Amino acid sequence: MTELVLGAMMFGTTIDEETSFALLDRFVERGGEWIDTADCYAFWASADGRGGDSERVLGRWLAARPGVRERVKLATKLGAEPIEPGSWPDRREGLSAGAVRSAFAGSLRRLGTDRVEMVWLHQEDRSVPIEETVDAVSGLAAARVGVSNFPAWLVERGRAHARAGGGKEFDAMQLNATYLRPRPGTLPPGVAHRFGVLSDEQADYASAHGLELWAYTPLLSGAYDNPSKDIPPVYAHQGNDERLAVLEAVAAETGATRGQVVLAWLVSRGIRPMLGGSKVHQLDAALDGAALKLGADQLERLDAADGHEWASPYAQP
Repeated sequence: MTELVLGAMMFGTTIDEETSFALLDRFVERGGEWIDTADCYAFWASADGRGGDSERVLGRWLAARPGVRERVKLATKLGAEPIEPGSWPDRREGLSAGAVRSAFAGSLRRLGTDRVEMVWLHQEDRSVPIEETVDAVSGLAAARVGVSNFPAWLVERGRAHARAGGGKEFDAMQLNATYLRPRPGTLPPGVAHRFGVLSDEQADYASAHGLELWAYTPLLSGAYDNPSKDIPPVYAHQGNDERLAVLEAVAAETGATRGQVVLAWLVSRGIRPMLGGSKVHQLDAALDGAALKLGADQLERLDAADGHEWASPYAQP
């Protein structure tokens, strides 16, 4: 089974249903399991300013493919859907007990299933005690619970409450992560959350407590390999110049693209990369990258490229 996660964010909006089905079929054909969506996908690209299109496409695909539900694992997120069109981020459904239960029921209805393998809290909601959210999510028909764009201290607080009360502990974190490092104090394009970029502290917490890490936007929306796309300015600094040089060298040695090496490197760190591509050939290339085995020397050079391996957000204790 591949470690790659298929991101379904734009299914039903900028990615039409026929293409979405082709991507899903190819993913399963090649041994893919995890499919990631959210109740709010993709409100910013939908005709009515609301989410739900991605989940509806997935539901129709599952209905059209008898038996495939037992071969895939569904992950959906809740808490970020705007209350009314145009109200995000100031007015979103959030993580109150009532909002959690209502949002999850809607996700199951759109997906056409009675359970999911993972439910994610999409972003923190400090207007609601995390204890209330943990109690609510523990009663959902979800095998696992994860958090996305949360600070480490809040993850621990929620886990401690779950342990004390016999609820479901968070066992995964979904954050933005790639091989290059953004300048301190900056957020890469597409990261709208203060704690959305994987940090040393979050990675150390996950490692120490056995939480899975999932990485969104690992390929910088294609900028590693697409000559028409520039690497975002937040990654422009000397340390990344050195990392890019090693990345190019390893790509040449393996015959892979830079993006494929990035995916292989993330997998070597125990991180699940998430792909949001819109073409089958992009999916195939990503699956090949996730399966690529880098040599010990190549991994060491990638880790220590800028001379500060100790500061890597992915370093193991």
